[in-house]
Amino acid sequence: MPHLIRKFFITILLFSLFCLSNPSNVMAATQPQNITPTQLEELDNLFNQALDASNNGDFTNAEQLWTQILEQYPDNPAIWSNRGNIRLSQNKIEAAISDYEKAIEIVPLAPDPYLNRGIAYERLEKWSEAIADYNQVIELDPTDPVAYNNRGNAEAGLGEWEKATEDYKKASELAPEYAFARANYSLALYQIGETQKAIKTIKGLVRKYPNFADMRAALTACLWEQGKKGEAESNWVAAVGLDPRYQDLDWVANIRRWPPTLVNSLQKFIKIE
Repeated sequence: MPHLIRKFFITILLFSLFCLSNPSNVMAATQPQNITPTQLEELDNLFNQALDASNNGDFTNAEQLWTQILEQYPDNPAIWSNRGNIRLSQNKIEAAISDYEKAIEIVPLAPDPYLNRGIAYERLEKWSEAIADYNQVIELDPTDPVAYNNRGNAEAGLGEWEKATEDYKKASELAPEYAFARANYSLALYQIGETQKAIKTIKGLVRKYPNFADMRAALTACLWEQGKKGEAESNWVAAVGLDPRYQDLDWVANIRRWPPTLVNSLQKFIKIE
């Protein structure tokens, strides 16, 4: 289910703060001694290149640039965490975990490396390890909606759908505009048998976000089970027009990670179609 990889703010040398994430996560690096203006300018340029490459999806180049900065400033946890994010984006999962662990070693009370390491553990289907990391984030910041949503994802991986439902609900209460937390909540409701409440939530999301392909596809499956074939087919046309991946049940089940009951409902629709 969807995740949000988060980045640190970071201060390097005499730079101003460069915004990479939530202001509460500012991490200050140790100030080196005897830095020359030329060296400062070179590092400033290197940092900006790394940031631009990261934001533009040039992950191979971004990883090389963050590594160059780390060679000069290995005690900055934000740089370790940011390189971990780039490695995770390239599916270098073990390498990303190693970077997050280094960031945690340097500053154990920063929540973002735990959050991102949890995402990496989920990629490896290490659900319990992921939950432990999300628990740590929640202990550090009990109002973090992403941590609750992600813990719900990991609980779903274990088949603990009641727990997942509660965490998705908490995430959507903490951040009412966090649409995917609300979407995950609706799917979990469907899995635990609260069908009418699930459909009501899904319909509300479709009204608010008409181009939300995930909810259009979910509504298709729900309506088909109810025998509302015309409405189901109309929503399906919209869903696959927005995102054709929903035609692939393997993707829906194993990448998007819908709950099995809803996957079965969508499978019935697709087979008839």
